[in-house]
Amino acid sequence: MSNNTTEKKAVVFDLDGTLLYTLEDLKNATNYALKQNGMPERTLDEVRRFVGNGVKLLMERAVPDGADNPKFEKTFSDFKEYYEAHCNDNTAPYDGIMELLKELKLNGIKLAIVSNKLDPAVKELNQLYFKEYMTSAVGEMEEEGIRKKPAPDMVQKALKELQVSAEDAIYVGDSDVDIATAKNSGLECVSVTWGFRDVEFLKEHGATNLIDEPVELLNYV
Repeated sequence: MSNNTTEKKAVVFDLDGTLLYTLEDLKNATNYALKQNGMPERTLDEVRRFVGNGVKLLMERAVPDGADNPKFEKTFSDFKEYYEAHCNDNTAPYDGIMELLKELKLNGIKLAIVSNKLDPAVKELNQLYFKEYMTSAVGEMEEEGIRKKPAPDMVQKALKELQVSAEDAIYVGDSDVDIATAKNSGLECVSVTWGFRDVEFLKEHGATNLIDEPVELLNYV
């Protein structure tokens, strides 16, 4: 059940598999990079299982022998270059997401995105789809000393930009990484069932609040 004794002031969203369907473009970028470097391509289902921990881990999982492969850095670089140019070819918000964001904004709820996707792609996709709703959009920037999810660093950065404390916010995501991120950040977690992981998997990883439609999130704020 939702924790309606306290009104929430903010919602922090994961991006891929939560707000946006991005799998097709991630698969195409992965396979472009693999093909360029003479490696076997991956299926959509394999890529679905590989995502969630950032693009470097996605590529480590996709490349034979991972980071030990002598061509790994070149393949990863090809992926990044291609994805930056093509991150919006087949990407779109899930049904009901835009209506949900509009409703949350009308209710005075502050909104942020926190994603393990590379920061430039997060900023670009936010600009394209969500700029009128989001106060903050944080992508992977470990080079700046901000650890990626499930560490709490990115959520803390977003909360600071929202000027909201952890107990006044909820975290919404579609994966085990998101459940762990919420826990590490001290936020209540809502898991969506339309993303890249199935319900059983989410429950096995500790999901307690599950929603099947974006509009159901309104019960938690």
